[in-house]
Amino acid sequence: MPKKTVVVGFLGTQLDSGNGPGRWEKWRPTISLVQHEDKLIDRLELIHATKHTAIARVLAHDIATVSPETEVNLVPMDVEDPWDFGEMYAALYDWARAYRFDPDHEQYWAHITTGTHVAQICMFLMVESRLIPGLLLQTGPPKRQQRGSPGTCTLIDLDLSRYDVLAQRFSQARTEALDFLKSGIPTRNERFNALIEEIERVAVRSQAPVLLTGPTGAGKSHLARRMFELKKSQHQVQGDFVEVNCATLRGDGAASTLFGHKKGAFTGAAADRAGLLRSAHQGVLFLDEIGELGLDEQAMLLKAVEEKRFFPMGSDREVSSDFQLIAGTNRDLRVDVAQGRFREDLFARINLWAYTLPSLAQRPEDIEPNVDHLLTRAAAEIGQAVRFNAEAKARYLQFARSAQARWSGNFRDLSASVTRMATLADGGRISAGLVDAEIQRLQWLWQPAVQSDASTVDLGAVLPADALARLDLFDRLQLEAVIRVCRESNTLSEAGRRLFDQSRAQRSVVNDADRLRKYLLKFDLTWDAIGQVCA
Repeated sequence: MPKKTVVVGFLGTQLDSGNGPGRWEKWRPTISLVQHEDKLIDRLELIHATKHTAIARVLAHDIATVSPETEVNLVPMDVEDPWDFGEMYAALYDWARAYRFDPDHEQYWAHITTGTHVAQICMFLMVESRLIPGLLLQTGPPKRQQRGSPGTCTLIDLDLSRYDVLAQRFSQARTEALDFLKSGIPTRNERFNALIEEIERVAVRSQAPVLLTGPTGAGKSHLARRMFELKKSQHQVQGDFVEVNCATLRGDGAASTLFGHKKGAFTGAAADRAGLLRSAHQGVLFLDEIGELGLDEQAMLLKAVEEKRFFPMGSDREVSSDFQLIAGTNRDLRVDVAQGRFREDLFARINLWAYTLPSLAQRPEDIEPNVDHLLTRAAAEIGQAVRFNAEAKARYLQFARSAQARWSGNFRDLSASVTRMATLADGGRISAGLVDAEIQRLQWLWQPAVQSDASTVDLGAVLPADALARLDLFDRLQLEAVIRVCRESNTLSEAGRRLFDQSRAQRSVVNDADRLRKYLLKFDLTWDAIGQVCA
């Protein structure tokens, strides 16, 4: 059984009015609803002010003449000022909440041609928010050559996904926003792409704090700035992007830099200072390494984020700043909270939207598109086109995606690497030889610094494996201690004196060097052999 059609609409006090026979000669929008042969209206909910009840009754009578099968319900709705949005919206909202909609058996059309412009906007919002579960209905008068026609009658579905052209435009706009956040780099890592997709939605829909966690060089600062620029392009912020690395803030300077100060607040405060929070008003404040802030500054920041108000140092008057906070850290703030280094209430406040950026080594499939992007950027900086030859690129990518490539500095390391090769490329061509040299440089860069540490003894470098396996723990620890002293001494005699310093006084013949030599021979070791290993 087809659903019944119910129209909800306002009485048009001008367009729908008329008592004499001449009223049938003019186009009346509400009457036109029932004059379309292809649209059967089962019920009309006609909203009107009490003072216009007479017009509403005439209109109901005329509808019964044209379409006797249409039921007309007169709905009195009085507002003091029909041009006041708050009053009109509240009245229509209360009616919609109380009305018994039956979407399983009825379809609803909201007529937006009649009523004040404010009433039409409110009707639109009722449908858009699904308080009226239906479609918008717009009617229009007939053209001059179509006199006697009921005019136009158009249904509008606010579910924009039904409109292919609009859907394509929204999809394209979203794709452009995602590309913008990724700087146009066609990244392939599924986890990273999914993360960026959610960040894009949050960036354009939310003003709440965002927490970006990730290793140094993973791109937290860059992403924060791109989020700001995306918001600015959509007119969601009017202020600036203000960035500070909290690891550079110490002592009174930390609070002064962030919250400002009054003249004379502390030694050296020669003039008033606004502070970065006020500089970020109506913009975005990016606090990188927020975990480095002191507990006092954390408490002040919490108040500023929650209340948009705070006290500058040395001032007894609050100031205000409405900013969005993006925080960055390379630490696990949960650990800092557990150990008392970071306030739990501040962490809860900035943790509404928290994202962990993967390291470059965790995104090996994204290395190639990033290399291409960085090479294009480097070429623009040095003023000439730069390209890999096929062998060189294959060799570089093989190494870059291998377990040997630590990328401890993440994108900073990759950017520096590409810049070096682009700068050294003769004729704009990066050769295999240049790649080999760059790989050696990176391996040296990532190699742990080896220092002469006398406290560390590797018996495996001194004894054969079978001999080492036969040693008791007592002998192993004693031998390590002896070799450690030998490393710290210039001669065998000096080492002997240090090792046998207490027993020398009890012996008539003192030959510490010989005693040490005999001890080493028990393990088939000599002073020279130990010296070679130590060297």
